[in-house]
Amino acid sequence: MPEDKKAFVLRINPVTLKAIEKWAADEFRSLNGQIEFLLQQKLIESGRIKEKKK
Repeated sequence: MPEDKKAFVLRINPVTLKAIEKWAADEFRSLNGQIEFLLQQKLIESGRIKEKKK
C-alpha cells in the first residue's frame, strides 16, 4: 500500500513557480512531483532523512 500523503497550500512567487514548472517539464515530472523530489533531495543532503534504497 502506498504511503499516505497530506495535501497543503503552498504560496510561492510567480518567478519561482515558472522556473520549477519548466524544470519539471524538462525532467518529465509533474510540478508536484518536482517539488517533492527537490525537498526529498535537500532532506537527504542535510542528513535529516536517510536515502531510500531502490
